[in-house]
Amino acid sequence: MYPRKDVVALFSTFLQFDQEQFRGWASDPRLHRSMEKSLAAIAETSDQFWVQYWHKHWQDQSSPLARGHLSAYLQEPAYWAAYHITRSFSQLSYSLADCFQIAIAELDTVIKGFNPDKNSSLKGYARAIFNSTIKGILRQRQETDICSDWGLLRKLSQKRVKEALEQQGFSSTEIAAYTLAWHCFNENYVPEPGQKTRQLKRPEAETWSAIAQCYNNQARQNTPPMETVTQGEQLESWLLKIAKVARSYLYPTVSSTDQPISEGDNQTFADTLADANTPTPLTEIISAEEQKQREVQQGEMSLILKSAIAQLDSKQQALLDYYYHQGYTQTEIAKALNIKQYKVSRQLNKIRKTLLQNLAQWSEKTLHIQLSSNLLKEMSGVLEEWLTTHYSPIEEQATQESP
Repeated sequence: MYPRKDVVALFSTFLQFDQEQFRGWASDPRLHRSMEKSLAAIAETSDQFWVQYWHKHWQDQSSPLARGHLSAYLQEPAYWAAYHITRSFSQLSYSLADCFQIAIAELDTVIKGFNPDKNSSLKGYARAIFNSTIKGILRQRQETDICSDWGLLRKLSQKRVKEALEQQGFSSTEIAAYTLAWHCFNENYVPEPGQKTRQLKRPEAETWSAIAQCYNNQARQNTPPMETVTQGEQLESWLLKIAKVARSYLYPTVSSTDQPISEGDNQTFADTLADANTPTPLTEIISAEEQKQREVQQGEMSLILKSAIAQLDSKQQALLDYYYHQGYTQTEIAKALNIKQYKVSRQLNKIRKTLLQNLAQWSEKTLHIQLSSNLLKEMSGVLEEWLTTHYSPIEEQATQESP
């Protein structure tokens, strides 16, 4: 998708899809005329100005077109929220256009919740809402196919595997064999660093041989010994059955919630449903994975900044140490180094700019974020917070204690 550049287009054009792909921007004549007329009266080209301008008109209900202008402006964050979710979840039955529509349907929620005095960016605020909304809808609709079979097997616990097999009526002998196969699969099929677990593909032949060898070794050592297998295909069949019964266990299908549980029973399935706000096993898995991803990203960001600091010269590193670690003011640093205070200020700003560039490049490459002046302001705040934490005594102690 190519971005819009001039302020008239930002507040008067809408995304068009063609066969579920971005086709272009379509202009709304009324909004286009409205923006041109407004620009003629107020010669301001900052999109942030017009965000606040139309948001104020929307609050005051003084312009019937205000909502339309804000809707046009928020097309891109809705698109990128949908884009990243459709790329993150394999076998998703919702298209990019579907997810975009789910997101943009929350327009009123975004406009109502946005506070220009507290939220630094409408786009940033909207994207968080859109992202959360799409994921919430997918969870509510029980998108059990977000994981491949192999990805799901990596996420299951032994307890879940046994419970799923027991619920489907497998015998104790079968459960023992299937569980051992699942153990050997997890021991021998380890994703590469950075590989997304949800999208794991079928193991290669070499891995299947290792899984079979692991299974046979442990089967012979079992008391009493268990039957061995001659081919990896048998274990593959068992593992696929585990994935199937696990999906059924995590999200059992019911034809109608008003249907009685059994003939002559007054209790319906609806009576047994858990509270909608209660996390399901799959949502717990997803939440845990998202938390893990956030921790990984925070760790990567920390490594990028530590590497950037290591590349600073000794004087620049000493400045950071004076300011963030020892808590000197710029005046105190100037006195300690026998230089002017304004030079300290300039050097600190230069260092922050260097670190911010490293952080921005990493964010653009890793998180696929389109950088804007407002986003850079937000990132500058994140950088300042990170520097304060990084040079704090607690962080220093943790770094020294880490292997």
